[in-house]
Amino acid sequence: MTSEPSSSAAPEAPAEAGRRRLLYGAVAAAAAIGGGGLALWRRSGGSAAASRGNVADALWPLSFETPTGATLAMASLRSRPLLINFWATWCPPCVEELPLLDRFYRENSARSWQVLGLAIDQPSAVRAFLAHTPVSFPIALAGLGGTELGKSLGNESDGLPFTVVLGADGKVAQRRMGRLSASDLAAWALPP
Repeated sequence: MTSEPSSSAAPEAPAEAGRRRLLYGAVAAAAAIGGGGLALWRRSGGSAAASRGNVADALWPLSFETPTGATLAMASLRSRPLLINFWATWCPPCVEELPLLDRFYRENSARSWQVLGLAIDQPSAVRAFLAHTPVSFPIALAGLGGTELGKSLGNESDGLPFTVVLGADGKVAQRRMGRLSASDLAAWALPP
């Protein structure tokens, strides 16, 4: 007597299957972007001891999806001071410093300062978070690939939050692991 295997799982709805494929695709794309950036960085001679100027070169060819589905090209942020904050919705210090970053952006954007939040998180979690806690500065979805990008910019411990400041020349001017303070931001905003 032969029996057919039975499955107690209900068939997956087409909409859920589509969302799941979209999520897997987004994670794969983010990983590819991060890996590509890391490969470019390594091919250009990057290492943990690389000069501060060469480290950021791999950043400019990258693009990230935003929570609204648009594409943010890093090259569009070049030639002006840029503060990049790696964060996640599940990271309490990250969430706590977002209002400080938002204030910094609003107070300094007229002086050419840019702020970009790179979320190392699930796109759905970031969208839900921003619906309740909006910010003025752009947010991009870096996903798990953002971890490798953070490493290439000097985050050797993979911790969050991690902040990098790039000068108008595109070179790394500052790095900060952990929660920022108002005094950090005030010092960075001073003209060189």
